Amino acid sequence: MMEIEHNWMDQALIEATRAAGEGEVPVGAVVVKDGRLLGRGHNRTRALSDPTAHAEILAISAACQAVDGGHLAGADIYVTLEPCAMCAGAIVLARLSRLYFGARDPKAGACGSVFDIVREPRLNHAVEVYAGIGADRAQELLDEFFAGLRDQA
Repeated sequence: MMEIEHNWMDQALIEATRAAGEGEVPVGAVVVKDGRLLGRGHNRTRALSDPTAHAEILAISAACQAVDGGHLAGADIYVTLEPCAMCAGAIVLARLSRLYFGARDPKAGACGSVFDIVREPRLNHAVEVYAGIGADRAQELLDEFFAGLRDQA
């Protein structure tokens, strides 16, 4: 992957670190188009008492507000963890062009691991997927977070 992709994933990792600092599962996301950051987000499900407040949903929402529209054709999303089914569906509905993600999610990943919603041929839009960018750091953040939870129990 080119340096640009790693730089944007670094921004998503910053968001994931913010989530961890707030006691949230450390997942971060950024939406980018033509080299311009349109939206960013990190998990806030606990803070907002909202199970839909995933990093991807918040970043997509912010990006849609930035472009004053509901579609993000030509934009890319960078996420530290493989999106779940809800977030994969939102990526398709927003018409994002490319998804770059770090760590795979073997339990709930919907972009190749458990399901492959973003490339489902029966849907009206397909997304290019690039996995593994920043995966080591993303997985490290997740491992540290969940180890901390186990230590508290």
